[in-house]
Amino acid sequence: MVHTTKGIVLRTVKYGDTSIITTVYTELFGIQSYIVKGVRQSSKRSAGKAGFFQPAAMLEMVVYHNELKHLQFVKEYQWSYLYEHVLFDVVKNTVALYVVELLQHSLKQPEANPELFYLIEDTLKQLDRGNDTLTGNLPLYFTLHLGAELGFGMSGSYSAATPVLDLQEGIFVNERPLHAYYLHDAAAETTSRLLAVQFYNDLENFQLSRSLRRELVLAYQTYLSLHIPDFGEMKSLPILQEILS
Repeated sequence: MVHTTKGIVLRTVKYGDTSIITTVYTELFGIQSYIVKGVRQSSKRSAGKAGFFQPAAMLEMVVYHNELKHLQFVKEYQWSYLYEHVLFDVVKNTVALYVVELLQHSLKQPEANPELFYLIEDTLKQLDRGNDTLTGNLPLYFTLHLGAELGFGMSGSYSAATPVLDLQEGIFVNERPLHAYYLHDAAAETTSRLLAVQFYNDLENFQLSRSLRRELVLAYQTYLSLHIPDFGEMKSLPILQEILS
């Protein structure tokens, strides 16, 4: 059947001489792989079409969908949101690539989750529009809230009675656990504050040091890997750590 859906491009590879296979997180169907024919032809008609399918691109697509097939087909496509800065600003582009790689490591089944789609869409739009402080804090916010959308959000909050965040259990506790997967002091307190953020603009109020941001993004990767089988190694993480300031 033919459907119209919004989608966020996660990955694109060449297919044959003139086509591509693109992995897209869609509003209607979750993560899907699509064949897009003819976008790599050298004709004037095809010029620039492959650019629609670069990672983090946000599209509105008309697609053929058959639940019995692993590869679907795209009939039509256009921008649903056209970036002003993400594709040209090195820092913003690095954060966007981190977001889409994180999704590739986290999403294993083609299940629709509109709330997750809207989280991704809103995050990328805010990244495009946000100032430097918001941009630097966005990877932390998104990683935490991705975990919550996938069903293993952290519970509790930092306090004098619960000053330690147990990453294995995803809960704030009163003493350090016997294993090594936990946060305490400033890292636990900052995480508690990030979990309470409801509006992206509030991220502008987090003045974090470079070392704390790096500690947190590594810890949140550990948290996801503890809860997602075969999470794997994030290639964009070392680059993200270099640009976080």
